[in-house]
Amino acid sequence: MKIVVLDGFTLNPGDLSWDGFRRYGEFTVYDRTSYDSDGDDLVVERARDAEIVLVNKTVLSRKAIEKMPMLKYVGVLATGYDVVDIKAAKEKGVIVTNIPTYGTYSVAQMAIALLLEMCHHVWCHNVSVKSGEWANNPDWCYWKYPLIELAGKTMGIIGFGRIGQTTGRIANALGMKVLAYDLYHNKSLENDMTRYGKLEEILTQSDVIVLHCNLTDETKGIINHSTIEKMKDGVLIVNNSRGQLIVEEDLAEALNSGKVGGAALDVVSREPIDENNPLLTAKNSIITPHISWAPKESRQRLLDIALENLAGFIAGKPVNVVNP
Repeated sequence: MKIVVLDGFTLNPGDLSWDGFRRYGEFTVYDRTSYDSDGDDLVVERARDAEIVLVNKTVLSRKAIEKMPMLKYVGVLATGYDVVDIKAAKEKGVIVTNIPTYGTYSVAQMAIALLLEMCHHVWCHNVSVKSGEWANNPDWCYWKYPLIELAGKTMGIIGFGRIGQTTGRIANALGMKVLAYDLYHNKSLENDMTRYGKLEEILTQSDVIVLHCNLTDETKGIINHSTIEKMKDGVLIVNNSRGQLIVEEDLAEALNSGKVGGAALDVVSREPIDENNPLLTAKNSIITPHISWAPKESRQRLLDIALENLAGFIAGKPVNVVNP
């Protein structure tokens, strides 16, 4: 059995092991698979004879899938699986699986890290001290930005699944109240500090808004000029879910006007980020390169689940199938 990983470097730059996969057959890992002028040619060249293909962000289009006569299984090394033409795979009888729950703690932790950076500007102050500003300051302390205490404030979380709930618990521990918006309500999660609310409530009552929802037709561009206008002046926005949830031009305008007090983003609409993305030059914006999922512990869980998915397929009992 021939197994090909088309873009393995981001998941495993060398600090994890692929050995578990090697016992199932001839195993090849490509760090990256880019496109030539025809788009799918390199993908097909590398995976033409493979029965098993593992991908993270490399696109498997209908054209590519149709040129892989041996293909039986695609393992997506991520939760989102839009890089694969699911309909084409199903028509060909190819099973596609994803990794649904590996990064709950890492993503929630990163959401809080982004929020705390907006509140305290830790790195800026560290750089300031090391450049000599404290040693040469006439006062015993100073701060270069307004500092924000979160206790007593309200965090609105749009998307209250596993990650949203974990972020909410951390917010509660910081003394924040949580307003949660989700299509499904688990009333057992409500208490004096956490309750469900309508989207309108989240927009109008939150001091901090955190996006933890899936990207759907309903949520695409959920942060836009109209919804921002309903928010409190100075609201803080955190997004480490999907970049397309935000209309970036509208958010940049709101940051520059001061309507939004700060935005901390680990995702953008197009990745890697375009050099002309308006958020790169917007006031009070923090952007990190899609690293919420990337702690070693989280990536190891992802790799372990990917191996379990493959083992299930080979045993005739596939799990985490996205195209049943």
